[in-house]
Amino acid sequence: MNNKNVVDLTRGVITPQIIHFTLPLIIGNFFLLTYNAADSVIVGRFIGAHALAALGAASPVMNIMLFLIVGICLGMSVLMGNFFGNSDLASLKKVISTSLISGGLFTLFIVILGFFFSHSILTLMNTPSEIIDDATSYLQIIFIGLVFTFIYNIYASTLRSMGNSKVSLYFLGASAVLNIVLDLLFVAVWEQGIEGAAWATVIAEAAAALFCVLYVRFKVPFLRFKNNEFILDRDLLRVIVGYSFVTATQQITLHLGKLLVQGAVNPLGVFAIAAFNAVTRVDDFVMIVQQNISHGITGFLAQNKGKGNFSRIRKGFWVGVKLEVIYSLIMTVIVFVFAKEIMILFMGNGASEVVEAGIQYLQLMAFLYLLPGITNIFQGYFRGLGKMKITLNATLVQIVVRVSAAYLIASYFGVKGIALACLIGWIFMLGYQIPVLTKTWKKVKL
Repeated sequence: MNNKNVVDLTRGVITPQIIHFTLPLIIGNFFLLTYNAADSVIVGRFIGAHALAALGAASPVMNIMLFLIVGICLGMSVLMGNFFGNSDLASLKKVISTSLISGGLFTLFIVILGFFFSHSILTLMNTPSEIIDDATSYLQIIFIGLVFTFIYNIYASTLRSMGNSKVSLYFLGASAVLNIVLDLLFVAVWEQGIEGAAWATVIAEAAAALFCVLYVRFKVPFLRFKNNEFILDRDLLRVIVGYSFVTATQQITLHLGKLLVQGAVNPLGVFAIAAFNAVTRVDDFVMIVQQNISHGITGFLAQNKGKGNFSRIRKGFWVGVKLEVIYSLIMTVIVFVFAKEIMILFMGNGASEVVEAGIQYLQLMAFLYLLPGITNIFQGYFRGLGKMKITLNATLVQIVVRVSAAYLIASYFGVKGIALACLIGWIFMLGYQIPVLTKTWKKVKL
């Protein structure tokens, strides 16, 4: 299994190893977020507040489907990492082939379901009538592109499980640049409206998927499947479903919460929806780094658990904590100081009501970013040890409390009330995680 395109995380100096592994994940997901951010900036500037609001109303639904797929692939990658760390190539290939077949079929089901029920979902979210048609058109096109989202994520997860987090970064970066170029062409030049922004995203996603498939085919020889090796292993499928169900549920529960919170924002009006769309893009950019530090720790711990290196598990966890704290404090300063400039980026100097609401939200949220950083590193620790139910329970606690708080206080505080609801949710989440972590920590072998 010796190959320069994979990395053994069970040996070597821990801190630089985790940073070296995690940094491409962070940069890669920054590129991923540019899909949505580029859509928002270009739509907001070239079409207007109503189009930006339509995109904002569609985004929670889109993100549920996107992160359902991401969660499925993340669960599969933990099992892949265990087999790779234990040098069990035969089982690794069975997991990959079973994951491709079962995950592909499930994705097709989601595409069909989502395409035909987009309008009904948006109606249930109290989406204003003046933007619901645009939001529906955008969502339906995005659902078509989920096929390419799955292909990219399963191949990227496979490579990351073997310590290679760089190559998917390169492909994602190229597709992000392509998306921006296509956004400008479809929206600004060809004037195709919000549908043009959606097609730009789908085409760029297809390019990233194709690059990943070709790379694995030609650059990772031991993952070339013979006809009799590409199978659906029923025994492994049960294990994969057990891992992926919990991680996928955890991921979509988080974004289901965002969808329900969007339902609390929608009655506040089009300008509030537009402002919330902009500020959540900022939150996504901040928190995706926290999540990827967590995912880096998950990959590190999964390999070391497979190898039985329990002392490295403890040390790796503390490295993750330090990275989360340092990063979160830096982002607190940046977002607070530049809140106005960030909002102007989305809306220009017009729509002052949208800009002002966004500034109030960001300057409050900036001081809360440390909390999701800490909760994320706890989640990465639990996932790396295979304790998926704990991550799900923690997420459920946070979501139930945050959504409940949002509906109670949004009408009084406006968009800023959503930030306060997040604070309450994270406090309750930590209240669940800390005792469980303490109990689990004592059981990790030295």
